[in-house]
Amino acid sequence: MLNSKICQLLNIKYPILQGGMAWVATAELAAAVSNAGGLGLIGAGHMPPDALKAEIRKAKKLTDKPFGVNIMLMSPFVKEVMQVVIDERVPVVTTGAGNPGEYIPALREIGAKVIPVVASVALAKRLERVGVDAIIAEGMESGGHVGEVTTMALVPQVVDAVSIPVIAAGGIGDARGVVAALALGAQGVQIGTLFAASSECTAHPKYKEAIVKAKERSTIVTGASTGHPVRTIANRLTRDFTEMEKRGATVEELDQLGAGKLKAAVRDGDIEYGSVMVGQVAGMIGAIRPVAEIMQEIVKNIPEVITELTKRM
Repeated sequence: MLNSKICQLLNIKYPILQGGMAWVATAELAAAVSNAGGLGLIGAGHMPPDALKAEIRKAKKLTDKPFGVNIMLMSPFVKEVMQVVIDERVPVVTTGAGNPGEYIPALREIGAKVIPVVASVALAKRLERVGVDAIIAEGMESGGHVGEVTTMALVPQVVDAVSIPVIAAGGIGDARGVVAALALGAQGVQIGTLFAASSECTAHPKYKEAIVKAKERSTIVTGASTGHPVRTIANRLTRDFTEMEKRGATVEELDQLGAGKLKAAVRDGDIEYGSVMVGQVAGMIGAIRPVAEIMQEIVKNIPEVITELTKRM
């Protein structure tokens, strides 16, 4: 049932990818997800190349299963980190904030699979034409940088628009979400916030506690005026940001306010003035648990969800 095209493409047991969250998705988390049968990802974010190389090599010591790296194409180190990925022969690369087309030939030479994250049908179609292997269609329910379309609406439209496998992301936190994504035509899912609230995640305990305490309306989207909207847990930072947006602050002023705030939340545990990037699914998460337990609960419950669904038909 779970041996989808994504499993075959990525050589994984379950069609479940872990989100490549900057500062959150370290080697420890990536390896734990891969060891549990999914595909773990290291979030390169704005990492310099040496730091990424160290994370990749750490992951290789922690798992013998496939794992990947998420690369933000707007990173000032993008060319250097791409070279690290190539030199280290990372088998899967997911990308965000741009078009990975120029890097595909070199990644193809090492046999790497290229899977961009998209928030629109138009971008999905354009990236299929440049030769990517699959698409992650991410709805606005997700944490961090978001688009304007919900997962429920975006995924089936992307599925209908492209011929390559589609992975659904945004708002998925249990077996019900996985089954819903498969019903929409996705071949797999990407899960971020749920894995951020895991024992193996190296984020500050206060960051993980904020996820557990969150309710369905705890998150807010700010930054629409900058062209880069972001979903985070509402706190003093988001209130200041919103007030500045209402006053007509410049993009530069807003960027300055937000600079370094994700690291402050994830690494330093500043959940008041830090950027606590999590998705709306946080309201479903009630405890910090090991990755293996999270994964097995999802996998075990999928047949039960389907059986219960057929009973209601």
